[in-house]
Amino acid sequence: MLLTGGLKSLLPHVLRIIRCNRLSNTSGMAEGYKQANIVILHKSLADDFEKFCHANDGPLPLLYRSQPGDWKCPSLRSDSDIRPDCLQYRKYEHGACTGSLKSLKEYSEQLKDMVTFYLGCSFSSEEAIQKAGIPVRNIEQKCNASMYKTSVPCNSISVFHCNLVVTMRPIPESKLGAAVLATSGLKEAHGAPIHIGDPGLLGIQDLSKPDYGDPVHLHPGDVPVFWASGVTGVEAILNSRAPLAFTNSPDCTFITDLEKGNVRSSGGAPQVHCISRDPLHFSIVSAEAAQKINTLENLIGIDPGERGIGHLRRPGELRACLALSQARSVLVTTGFPTHHSHEPPEENDGPPGALAIAAMLQALHKQVAMVTDRRAVELNKKIIEEAVQLGILKKPIPLLSYQRENANSALMFLCESGNPARPRFDHLVAIERAGMAADGNYYNARKVNIKHLVDPIDELFLAAQTIPGITTTGKCEFVINHLIWSYELSQQLWEETGCFLKGLSVICCVHTNFVFFPFIKVLGDGGNELGMGKVKDAVKKHIKNGEVIACDVEADFTVVAVRDFWWGVSNWGGYAIACALHVLRCGDAHERLLRRALGRPRPPSQRPWLPALPSVPKEEKLLKALVQLGVRSGKTASLEMEVDGLPFHSTHSGMIEKLLQEAQH
Repeated sequence: MLLTGGLKSLLPHVLRIIRCNRLSNTSGMAEGYKQANIVILHKSLADDFEKFCHANDGPLPLLYRSQPGDWKCPSLRSDSDIRPDCLQYRKYEHGACTGSLKSLKEYSEQLKDMVTFYLGCSFSSEEAIQKAGIPVRNIEQKCNASMYKTSVPCNSISVFHCNLVVTMRPIPESKLGAAVLATSGLKEAHGAPIHIGDPGLLGIQDLSKPDYGDPVHLHPGDVPVFWASGVTGVEAILNSRAPLAFTNSPDCTFITDLEKGNVRSSGGAPQVHCISRDPLHFSIVSAEAAQKINTLENLIGIDPGERGIGHLRRPGELRACLALSQARSVLVTTGFPTHHSHEPPEENDGPPGALAIAAMLQALHKQVAMVTDRRAVELNKKIIEEAVQLGILKKPIPLLSYQRENANSALMFLCESGNPARPRFDHLVAIERAGMAADGNYYNARKVNIKHLVDPIDELFLAAQTIPGITTTGKCEFVINHLIWSYELSQQLWEETGCFLKGLSVICCVHTNFVFFPFIKVLGDGGNELGMGKVKDAVKKHIKNGEVIACDVEADFTVVAVRDFWWGVSNWGGYAIACALHVLRCGDAHERLLRRALGRPRPPSQRPWLPALPSVPKEEKLLKALVQLGVRSGKTASLEMEVDGLPFHSTHSGMIEKLLQEAQH
């Protein structure tokens, strides 16, 4: 304790005098001063390596570049000489590490034609983490931090290419927000984490076997948190096969005379939210973006009659959208054949909202497909074609159907060769989709059995519960007729819906008369929609015909949109989610997380997803196209410009305008 405790607070120049005799690494040393990683290359490679650093400034924040043969860096330290100033160096020749050195003085002649790069180091953030009251486990365990190669490719420049290397620090789950806040402003020390949770999502197979550094043991309740690492530069040097190069040893950095500053992150304090428990996965969002999404949620939960229901509302859209934002391949389903005596029997609430979500996902370069009833494939093909012609979709999305042939049909549909380790989709979305009741039938709100019109797509959502890594979002509009909604009932539903399912994050937007709930995105009209199983007991007790029509399939994120009407609109939930995905992508904290701190954020003029936002002209034309295809209003069965009895102009168009205004201001 005397060794570490006595040295950690010493000034850098004192450390330099005694380093050779008493220090083995620089982690936790020189409190209050910045540390740097070192890369030394031949001058012919220097320009390309500098471009590589700028293209990957999360792991490689460039502090200083020397001139050829210049061993000093006066802007970082007044008396520097890079030849002896690190505790230990590594030598690389033609893509291989060929030795460790205590000094580079014997290479002084070669160094005359070489350039030194000084790169920010995560050791500089350890003090900030400790000051936030967070334990740094590797310092507690008196070892170096753990560093791992990932499967995340860096941006390549000329001969420099490699995958990202990360530093892992175990952080107590209760301290995750504080850890992100403590490091997010320290751009020269790699900034905020690039991943929180399951290492497998970064391609790391075994935390006990780091590629660099030492194994660091997690305490019960700890979550592995990963920061970009300057050791990424070592991998780039190896892959470049440079004839001669030097770096510091990963645990022996260059200590500067620069004091660490306290820099606040832009966009307000970042927030951390759990989006999956299996695999464990957390996301990051700025306070500003979170507030915008909360406002979007409130907009679709308006109370024009001023019934005093605001205190019943709960947040939910944010966590649902964070999960969807980090998905790679999304399967969307919609379609409620409530008009069983008409052809087609579908209602027009659902498809526009589903297409709004699909359009934004497509613009964000995610794979997106739609699954529907076999009998409705031709109708949905026409709807998708119309969406492309109207500029809603950039190109047609694959349209699939599902039939149950045997007990493994759902697993075979969702996973390659039925292997749960190889899912085709990592997110399922249901919006205004008929859901199976406890007796195996499907009912509309009038208690009419419509099973003959509905394929068992519910089975895909049930199967997803057994597949780690698949998140599901269900959306339905929840219609409440002749019901006095009580505070006790709102609490009951909140308790029933506020939880996670293993391997499944089901988001449902529920529209009711009186209350706004988060955590399942289900938009439905009577508790009979896919995903409403979480609240089936309340549906049976309080909803007209609930004993018969209640859906038995569960979801775990419910977002309820509240309006002073006797019905709600699922499409609004779809529009709000599309707008929320835009907000997340424009927010610095979440956008940086998505790109793993590689590359640069897009300027406002370069946001190709902007045209994918819903707009009044596009949605008006789409509704006209649905009318021409014979798709009717859910409540009235009319072929007019209305959805669920509400006129498009003023009501729906007004909601779209409000959502866009909030998302884009």
